[in-house]
Amino acid sequence: MTSGASAFIYVTLRIVVALALGAALGWFAGSVWFGVSGTLGLYLAWNLWQLRELQFWLRHRSVADPPDALGLWGDVVAQVVRLHRRKRFHKERLTRLFRELRRSTAAMPDGVVMLDPLGEIVWFNKKAGELLDLSRRADLGLRIDNLVRHPDFVQYLHGGQYSQPVIVRVDTPVERHLAFQVISYGEDQRLLMLRDVTKEVRLEQMRKDFVANASHELRSPLTVVAGYLETLGSDPQLSEVAAPLAEMRRQTDRMTRIIEDLLELSRFEANDGPIKGTPVDVAAMAALLRKDVMARPVHPRQVDVNIESAAVLIGDEAMIQSAFSNLVDNAAKYTPAEGSMTIRWWTDEEGAHFSVRDTGPGISAEHIPRLTERFYRVDPGRSRETGGSGLGLAIVKHALHRHGARLEIESIEGRGSTFTCHFPLERVVETRAAANG
Repeated sequence: MTSGASAFIYVTLRIVVALALGAALGWFAGSVWFGVSGTLGLYLAWNLWQLRELQFWLRHRSVADPPDALGLWGDVVAQVVRLHRRKRFHKERLTRLFRELRRSTAAMPDGVVMLDPLGEIVWFNKKAGELLDLSRRADLGLRIDNLVRHPDFVQYLHGGQYSQPVIVRVDTPVERHLAFQVISYGEDQRLLMLRDVTKEVRLEQMRKDFVANASHELRSPLTVVAGYLETLGSDPQLSEVAAPLAEMRRQTDRMTRIIEDLLELSRFEANDGPIKGTPVDVAAMAALLRKDVMARPVHPRQVDVNIESAAVLIGDEAMIQSAFSNLVDNAAKYTPAEGSMTIRWWTDEEGAHFSVRDTGPGISAEHIPRLTERFYRVDPGRSRETGGSGLGLAIVKHALHRHGARLEIESIEGRGSTFTCHFPLERVVETRAAANG
């Protein structure tokens, strides 16, 4: 039997006994009803007193002790005391957790801003306040896009694609470059993570400037050296050193190609924004690329061109030409003379696609994620033999990025590779529509 049921039985027995005693006293006094009603009145007064004591304690329980009560009132007081202790325990626990959370977020090297579904600031840690110059009194409840007004950030915040961070310049009292990334959680709640990448951005800009300037300055002396080597190589009196001169010319040509690729990559990196461009006839470009491959002294036995769409591509023709020629050039270099290549152009409901498939040696899976890095080589010895600069796929990656496209690489070691450029649907225009435009 529970304590509540025991208390109820105890109170019931007490009332029955009290009424019996009251009836007996009333009988001796000559009125049973008077004894019963008097007993009930006294019992009611006692309950009112107990209720008043309970009400006073509930109002002043932080400073007053719980009342000494019996029966049901004692059980009620005991239940309230237990609930109060439990509430105080959970409150203290939540307070400790909140303090730990505040200390841990304050120690984070990155800023954290909590946003509601409308993009309003609910909370931010100390680092976010420093990076964005936020004030808890003035900025809580404001929309984050009213404080960070950079167009790239506003587009990223409302775009719904949060897989990659966006880097923008923020004009706080100190000019900074911040990397923002949104993490969704709960019911349309968002955490905005931000990190100061000013040093990285400046170092990257210095690298770009150095590469561009160094490549530009090296091109002129290399041109002079190449000219003298060509003159010396054609002199019949120097036939004894013809082989070393030929090797010097080959290495000079290789250095020239590397510098040209560096300059081209620098031009692509100088402006990283999307481009509008003009209609590009990919079918005609593919035919010219095949013609260039077949004009090589050593080339694959079979080079096919499959044009499966009459659509044209909207973009920068020089960039598209550079990207496609690098893919075709790589395939031609690494495909043996008895092998084959296939250049394919097609469109579907997802956009336009240009692929180059070869039957070369293929690439092992661990190398594929790094192929578009600058100067990354799967086989350095083989690259030196073929005269590659290690920049071709980096140029392809940047050219596609400027067009909102991506590069997909499929390869099986020993069975060849397929490089596919995927362009978004907005870059595809039918031939008739392009002509009317």
